[in-house]
Amino acid sequence: MKLTLRVWRQKNAEAPGAMATYEVEGISDDMSFLEMLDTLNEELILGGDDPVAFDHDCREGICGACSLVINGDAHGPERTTTCQLHMRSFKDGDTIDVEPWRASAFPVVKDLVVDRSAFDRIIQAGGYITAPTGAAPEAHATAVPKPDADFAFEHAECIGCGACVAACPNGSAMLFTSAKINHLNVLPQGAPERETRVLDMVATMDEEGFGGCTLTGECATACPKGIPLPSIAAMNKEWLRATRKARR
Repeated sequence: MKLTLRVWRQKNAEAPGAMATYEVEGISDDMSFLEMLDTLNEELILGGDDPVAFDHDCREGICGACSLVINGDAHGPERTTTCQLHMRSFKDGDTIDVEPWRASAFPVVKDLVVDRSAFDRIIQAGGYITAPTGAAPEAHATAVPKPDADFAFEHAECIGCGACVAACPNGSAMLFTSAKINHLNVLPQGAPERETRVLDMVATMDEEGFGGCTLTGECATACPKGIPLPSIAAMNKEWLRATRKARR
């Protein structure tokens, strides 16, 4: 397979960026998208050029590091992570645009790498349990109703890749934040900080410069783990409840 790649190149956060065009040949249908980029970088290095910087880690669809906008879609044309996207999703002779996440809260570090530490700060704002628990209890020591356990697990699947932000026309982080809040708040272990958690995490999300949610639904469509759009409504209910309680 022969492809034309138009890749965003940017030396650092301060430097201006632009699309650079490359031709790659001998690409197998069975290659992942990141393996295709590895092939491109091998050619660039052999030619004495600077390789394209892109984020990756586990390459198993678990860590969420492989964040790329491919032909305008977060993670590409399939509902999966970029590392699990295979080149069989493209055709011989295709032109593929590869860009970083586009959001003011995710500044570009270099080329296709962005700084997503804003997500870490949102989690840090509410991801603590203050109740002393001592040693780790037995897994079945605290009974959790099956519907609550399923709800928590559904939201715990969020890998924090940022596809929801990249896909949202407003650059909103509501789906990510709601997944983290709903995961913790529905469990009995998260009950002591239920109100403060949602208030602190939503406030931090706003401080980080993410856009507002207008429920376009692009976030849920792009999410590789299938976090549902109603997650945002559930978080909003938590936030309204906590806000009313704080005003009393």
